[in-house]
Amino acid sequence: MTTKIAGHLLVECLLAQGVTHAFGVPGESYLAVLDGFHLHQDKIQFVTCRQEGGAAFMAEAQGKLTGRPGICFVTRGPGATNASIGVHTAFQDSTPMVLFVGDVASDTRDREAFQEMDYTHFFGPSTKGMAKRVERIDDAERLPEYVARAFATAMNGRPGPVVLVLPEDMLTTPIQTAAALPRVEPVQGWSDPGALRELRAMLLSARQPLVICGGGGWTPQSAQALQRFAENWQLPVANAFRFQDTFDNHHSLYAGDVGIGINPALAQCVKDADLILAIGPRLGEMTTGGYTLLQAPRPLQKLVHIHSCPEELNRVYQADLAISATMNAAARSLEVLTAPPKLPWTAWTERVHQAYLGNLQPQQLPGAVDMPSIVATLQKHLPVDAVLSNGAGNFASWIHRFFQHHGWVKGHKTQLAPTAGAMGYGVPAGIAANLLTGRVAFTIAGDGDFLMNGQELATAVQHGGKSIILLLNNGMFGTIRMHQEREYPNHVTGSSLHNPDFVALAQAYGYWGVRLEKTAQFEDLLLAALGRSQGTLIEVMLDPEVITTRGTLSALTQAALAKRAA
Repeated sequence: MTTKIAGHLLVECLLAQGVTHAFGVPGESYLAVLDGFHLHQDKIQFVTCRQEGGAAFMAEAQGKLTGRPGICFVTRGPGATNASIGVHTAFQDSTPMVLFVGDVASDTRDREAFQEMDYTHFFGPSTKGMAKRVERIDDAERLPEYVARAFATAMNGRPGPVVLVLPEDMLTTPIQTAAALPRVEPVQGWSDPGALRELRAMLLSARQPLVICGGGGWTPQSAQALQRFAENWQLPVANAFRFQDTFDNHHSLYAGDVGIGINPALAQCVKDADLILAIGPRLGEMTTGGYTLLQAPRPLQKLVHIHSCPEELNRVYQADLAISATMNAAARSLEVLTAPPKLPWTAWTERVHQAYLGNLQPQQLPGAVDMPSIVATLQKHLPVDAVLSNGAGNFASWIHRFFQHHGWVKGHKTQLAPTAGAMGYGVPAGIAANLLTGRVAFTIAGDGDFLMNGQELATAVQHGGKSIILLLNNGMFGTIRMHQEREYPNHVTGSSLHNPDFVALAQAYGYWGVRLEKTAQFEDLLLAALGRSQGTLIEVMLDPEVITTRGTLSALTQAALAKRAA
């Protein structure tokens, strides 16, 4: 009979919390945990990734998709520092996640042993750190306590990442009495009844109200309740930066997304609103247009801010009414607020929605590939529950502007995008989405973005996953080039790329690769990719001169220059 050791118990604790997949790169510091995965391989899968940054991004995507902590395992020192990009993304995106770090043995600690580092100082925790909590488990018998607390911390209040440090010798300790604790569920924080009455009074006195929703903690039930609230009061609803699946984009009340490259008409509507009802977002820099759409610390508009974490309320913006409530509780409280039979802002609501519809009209751009038509083809053929992922770069603006999500209201999260602005996120996030859910995963990537975690295609192939990747190749770090040309015209340095043959590279990993030359080819390529058992990479060759001087980047550059001139 095999003696149960702490590494085995840790896996049992994960099973008790409902974990089915853990992402990581193996390390000698946590071999005992890997042995635990082997013992329970019929119930939980350890997904072997190629780099810890990719593994952490996969775990972050897991947290976004499930609402429960994504799980990542890495080794000490370099493993932990590589994974920190995913932890930072989880923190800024309010995503529940637990990072387990195998560490040096207790008898070598504090000697700068091989790859030793201080994880508490590195990861935080603080409002400016990367993790909500960082703890080291020295007593194997208390391991279930630490794991349960990590799950509770990751999910409650503002969701976010927790780091648990695992000394190598602790993991091999025989277990005497400890057993896994029951599954932890997030606590629902309900709105104060008095605050709801005040909110209703503020709505009744408004003439141009606007809802901005987003952030973590949403479920199909809360999204559906939000929709009923908006319909009862005929409120225009905008989604916060990269939370475009929070409210149905096809709905007649939808206003668009408030983020990078915001529709100028929507930006004006935010400024013209006399009441902003922010449900869920922390109102960061991207959602507020650099703190200009809503002036900090005291907006010109009346502000009702609803957030799951009291510490986030009145931290940047002094709200006229601050309500601490989780999204499920808040939305269900709002939907029962009775609206009067006649509302004074129906024309305003229509104006805001028409501004959104106007932004869906594409520009006429030169070149053989028409990206709005590409996105229209995606809209036509992707299943309603398909997951769309992207990293960071101007390429993402095509999806953000033209693709319409049903999202949570139809029962699924369908957008995986880093509000932290992390490059390299889209490829591993899409792979994780397919491995976890079996749903179609579509990723849009730039050439620089893809090269940061393209090695995870090998992970997909090894574990039977697939994704469809549309890779836009313009031979540069496009966003940086845009800013570079604006600030230092004709002084191009460091933003050009000499790229590999992406089609051949994808094929080497086991994906099917093809190069798109004309827009008309895309529909057949997409349909073939949807029917193929293996993953697909479709490379789109873009003319750098077109992109930087007359195309996508120029549209964004013109907006920036106009703002600067004003």
